[in-house]
Amino acid sequence: MIRIIKIAGLILAILIGIVLLYLLAAFCLSIIAVNKNAFSKEEVTIYILSNGVHTDIVVPVKSDAMDWSRHVKYEDTKGNDTTAQLVGFGWGDKGFYLETPNWSDLQFSVAFNAAFARGSSAMHVTFLHPLVEGENCKKILISKAEYKKLIDYIQTSFHQDQQGNFVRIDTDAQYGSNDTFYEAKGRYNLFYTCNTWTNNALKACDQRASLWTPFDKGIFYHYSR
Repeated sequence: MIRIIKIAGLILAILIGIVLLYLLAAFCLSIIAVNKNAFSKEEVTIYILSNGVHTDIVVPVKSDAMDWSRHVKYEDTKGNDTTAQLVGFGWGDKGFYLETPNWSDLQFSVAFNAAFARGSSAMHVTFLHPLVEGENCKKILISKAEYKKLIDYIQTSFHQDQQGNFVRIDTDAQYGSNDTFYEAKGRYNLFYTCNTWTNNALKACDQRASLWTPFDKGIFYHYSR
């Protein structure tokens, strides 16, 4: 019995050590800036938006470079609000998105599959009206050339059919009247989270970002000073 207790204690200590190492790496790599001195022509307004845990990258629905409403449809949402001028993209684990509308609904199997890349991914698309900057919303002005890089990054994150159409997920799991889900590429895991995807979106269009971060705080750190 004593031996079993010692082994259990050792395993627990190892697990705690792994968690602490992960958090330490997340903190250290989050505060290391990429594109620290980025300077852009102020031609296109985008946003990073957080709900306190998960981040979206928000862009204009329509611009000279892209009409997103041709790919993500207003009518795919319950509200079909064609007056919305912004659209938010949030990549994440499909099971977590569709089966966990509230934290109280979180199941161990869903969390385990998400953490260890055992599930598929989805893109959460939300049509939005003008945003107000605050603690969880930051406006970024970028050039048209940089926006085209961001468009390419977002587009290549979607699964597309043979005709190049984004593949909508047939679900009633929408969080509100102006959002919907599409099939996405990649697998969520501890080292590539929804916030890592957003952070990489900023890197892709040459904006300030963390070297690596799994958390929203790492992204916002570089826009809070």
